[in-house]
Order: sequence, then C-alpha cells, then structure tokens
Amino acid sequence: MTGAPAKAAVAGPRSVALIGPYGSGKSALFEALLAAAGSPLKRPSDMRKRVVSTEVRLGHCSFLGDRWSLLDCPGSVEFSYETEAALAAADLAIVVCEPTASRASSVPILLKALEDFGVPHLIFINKIDTLTGALDETLAALQAGSKYPLVPRQLPIREDDAVVGYIEVVSGRAYRYGANQAAERIEIPAQLRDPEKHALEGLAEVLADQDDALLEMLIEEVTPTPDELYQHLRKDQASGKIVEVLLGSAARGQGIFALWKALRHDVPDSSETASHRGIVAGTEPLVQIFKTVQAGKLSYGRVWRGVLRDSATFDGVRVGGIQRFPGGEPVRVPEADAGELVALGRLEGVATGAVLGDPGAQASLPFPAAPPAVYAFAIMAKDRKDDVKLSAALHKLVLEDPALSIDHDLETGETILKGQGEIHLNTAIERLATIYNLQITTTSPKIAFKETIKRKIAQHSRLKRQTGGHGQFADVKLEIEPRSRGEGFLFIDKIVGGAVPRQYIPAVREAAEESMQKGPSGYPVVDVAVTLVDGTFHTVDSSDMAFRTATRQGIAEGLAKADPVLLEPIEHVTASVPNIFTAATQRLLSGRRGQILGYAERPGWPGWDDVEALVPAAELHDFIIELRSDTMGLGHYRHRFDHLAEARGMTA
Repeated sequence: MTGAPAKAAVAGPRSVALIGPYGSGKSALFEALLAAAGSPLKRPSDMRKRVVSTEVRLGHCSFLGDRWSLLDCPGSVEFSYETEAALAAADLAIVVCEPTASRASSVPILLKALEDFGVPHLIFINKIDTLTGALDETLAALQAGSKYPLVPRQLPIREDDAVVGYIEVVSGRAYRYGANQAAERIEIPAQLRDPEKHALEGLAEVLADQDDALLEMLIEEVTPTPDELYQHLRKDQASGKIVEVLLGSAARGQGIFALWKALRHDVPDSSETASHRGIVAGTEPLVQIFKTVQAGKLSYGRVWRGVLRDSATFDGVRVGGIQRFPGGEPVRVPEADAGELVALGRLEGVATGAVLGDPGAQASLPFPAAPPAVYAFAIMAKDRKDDVKLSAALHKLVLEDPALSIDHDLETGETILKGQGEIHLNTAIERLATIYNLQITTTSPKIAFKETIKRKIAQHSRLKRQTGGHGQFADVKLEIEPRSRGEGFLFIDKIVGGAVPRQYIPAVREAAEESMQKGPSGYPVVDVAVTLVDGTFHTVDSSDMAFRTATRQGIAEGLAKADPVLLEPIEHVTASVPNIFTAATQRLLSGRRGQILGYAERPGWPGWDDVEALVPAAELHDFIIELRSDTMGLGHYRHRFDHLAEARGMTA
C-alpha cells in the first residue's frame, strides 16, 4: 500500500474507465478492482476461454467509503468507438499495458485519444511479474507517445530476476507482493536505496515544472515533505498535467490495493469534471447517454448534475427503471446521484450521445464522432419475407452503435453494412440473429463498374415490321462518340428538313439515354455523346415506340463496335501509420495497384505519417485487415471517391 495520507471520502461517486490494447489484461484488472473493493463478480470470466471483448462492461463498488463506477472497455481496435464513448463519461482513465517495450508501442494511440478528449489518465503496467528487461525501456516507449510527463510512483523490487514487490517512491516504503491481498511492508533493499532517491528527485522535478513555488523550493535546496508531494500529485494528476505510472499484476491480485489508494486520492471529484466540461451547477438532473442496447431498451448514461429519479421524464421520454451493477449483476435502484454511471430502461429512440435534461448543455458535452467505415458486407435476409423486418433492425443497430452505417447502393441494388472490421460486422450479424431472429447472408460488396467507348462510330439502324394492319417503321442514323471523363451523357439533334419529324425526336433522345443503363459488358455507360444526324419515317407506320426501338438496337450495336472499355472507381486513400511502417504501407498500396502520391508527417501526431495514394476500389475490401497486420494493429485509413479510370489488366 502507498504511504499517502488518509483522505476523507468525497461527497459524490466517481467513474473510471479501463482502456488498453487487446490482451493487456483490462478485464482481469476490472475484476480484481471489484474483488478488492468487496464486490467480486458473481460470474467471473474464465481467463483460459476469454475472447475479444466487444462492448463496455459496467460495475459498481465502494472502496473506503467512496462510491465508484468502473468501465471495462474493449481492447480491439475494431471496437474503439465503444471506448471513446465510455471516455466521454469518465472522470479518469486507467491505461493498462504490458511491461515489455515492444507491447507498449500500441499505447501511444490511446494516449493521443485521451489528450484530445481532455481526460486525465494514469498508466497501470500490468503483468509486472512477467517483466524480463529493464522497466526504463518500457517507460521510455510510453513517454515517447505521451504529450504529458510520466511520473513513476513505484520502483520494482527484483529477486532472481523475478519482480516480488515495489518501492513507493514518495513515502520511501518498500512492500512485498502478496496473492490477492495487501502487500507486506519490508525494508528497502540496499541496492535500491540510490535508485529510489534518484526516482524521488525526478518525481519532484516533474512536479516542479508545474508549480513555481515547488520549483523555488528545489532551487533553494529545500526538500519538500511527502505530504506536499502528495498534494501536488493529486492536483496535477486530477487536472491532467501529469500521468502517474503504477505497477502490478491483475491476475495475481498484486498492486491492486495500491492502485485503489492512488485512485481514491488522485481521481478528480465528479463536480470537478463537470466544471471542467463547462456544465453549470444546479439541481435539475442532466444525463448523457454513452451506450444504448437494443435501440434504447437499456441505455447507459452518466448523471452529470442533480439526482436522477426513476420515472423521470425528458422531452416526453420516461425513464423506465434505473440499474446499478454491483458484482456485475443488475440491481434496480430508485435514484442515481451526480457522478454515477447507471443503466436506464426504455429510453427507446434516444440515440447514443444524447443529452437529457438541458438541450443547451449538448455543446458542453461533445460526443466523439463515429470513425469512417473501413470494412463492408453486402447483406440480405435469407428469407425475402424478412426484408421489412431487416430494414427496421438495421436502423436500430445503427442507433445503438454509430460506428456502424447502412448504405443502399442504387447502382448495384445491394444493402451495404459498413463498420470497423470483420469482427465488428460479424458481431452485428450475430446480434441480428440473436436479438431480432434474422438469418443473414453476407457477401463482398459489388464494385460499381462503368463502361465507356474509345472511338467514334457511325451507326445506321432501321426497324421495319409488318404484322397486319399498321406496321412499325423507323430509320435513324447515329453518331456515337466518347466524351472526356466526367462529362456524362449528351444527346445532339442535327436533323434538318424534317427527315425525322419533330414529334419523334424526344423518343430518340429518351431511348438513347436509356440505352446508357447497360453496355456490352452489362454495366452503365458514361461519358458518351449520341448525335442523331439523319433518318426516315413512314406516315402511317412510324411511332414513338418504333423510333425508340430503332434507337436502342442501333446504340447496342454501335457501342459494341466503338472499342468499349471497362471503367473502375478509383479512391483517394490516406493511410495513417507510425513512420516506422511508412515504407511497408507504400509497398502494400503499390501491391494493390495503387499509385503512390506521397507521404507527409501527420499533423498533430508526432512519429506518424499520412501516406496518400490512388487505389482501385476493387482492391480495398480487405485492405484494412492487411494494413493492421503490417502495422501491429495501429494503422488505419480513410478514403473518398476520386475518379473513374480504365480497368487495365482485369475483367469484372
């Protein structure tokens, strides 16, 4: 346990979000914190069977009289929006990472998100019992990705290369880890006395950078007391000016009580967070929804102000129950205080990110925007009778998870489900099956190819049919020629002398335009001009229908002779990666028929590059999978349509 002085319980509850890369042990730490606070999960996870977390878990507990809401956030990058949404409701975040420098390389992207959101955070280096190298290497890797100075609160104690305890830097006390219990006080090993002294000096210097009075004390060689250092740690950590670093092993229950005491002293009070967000104090309840389940049947929200009571009504929407989750199990309660995270029942139609109680407060509580989609499925119900049911279910899915989106592609006729990766979309498909009883077929989306022509041709088309009574007659002479890319379709009338009566010209124009819907290869035709130069008619047998038919068959024959080519959509791709992966990303894009445009440092992201390229849309379906594989899961990209280009060396 730390040597921090006791602190009276705060007036209201506080919330902490646990975030970190997949495999870092967030869920184990979540469960260890609850257990140490006397509220163990009634159904703990089986570590041997643990799979990728796909959504936030909420748990409640009390530690030394203080009430807490804990959020266990997914570690997979495909569910990063769940994490970002949770951060909007937290007073502080614990960034969980492993002790090796190579595994810590994925943490800086999380630190950048926390810095952008303005959320105070500390780092818990988990699995400290597996540390093999120097901890300084890991701290250096973490510091390289942090805007704010890291402040190690503890030094590891090693025996025979195994970490068996720690030294609390400020108090100068040493502790030996116990299994799932408070650490035992021991003497500081002689070989660690000097390192502890240097660590304390370094800690004081970092704090002095934030406070002129402390800096003056150090300049005058006045040694600050532990109480003074704790006060500075609390102030600077709560305001987000520093990032404390603590050690432990969640699976072994080591370092958990020390972490709890650090949280108790250094997490800002909920009223401080509300004030920082610009929320005006008052008694009227103010709630923000940060997660919805089944389109509002259960909504997770933070009470920012006032006391929220069951059956409260907001803009005609009535709260149908309030739940806390001690031990991970839902328990209905009559009310929730400011600072609490709770689940609310039957807020159907209330979207994730919505603010209830004061519409004017939305500006003070900005919610993270959904990231652009990077993966997609074309979906359809196995039973076509479920089409209407599927449409309603998809609307609810997007309401629950804004990182999903739906696109009805008019060109291909497909319904496209878009999201953050294969696991993300498969999870959505599973929800359609389990919650809405919909069986779905998925395929890769079709590419919206187009056709055009490369040379000008003249085409003569005559329709002459006699079947008794009035026949059908129409004769047209057409010129069909290519236009510049992007100029679209153009019809030109050059009839003179009444060779084709004026009343039939609109029929020819309409038939010519309709003929562009399907070219020789079956795709829409673009950037073509059709000129009606001559023709003949029959006073009895000619009609709009006859001229339409003659025009359609003439254009169909003419397009096939005019050197038709297939066009494919080209996307402007910007891949954002750590600069150590820039060259690999360029090779990856080139290998997908991409034309590299260049790369530059990503603004506001030290050590990152933006690689730009023009890439055929047909090459992007699984691009994100390979990009993440080549960049240790860190790379991501965005894209937009740029132009159509001839599909060289491929067939549709």
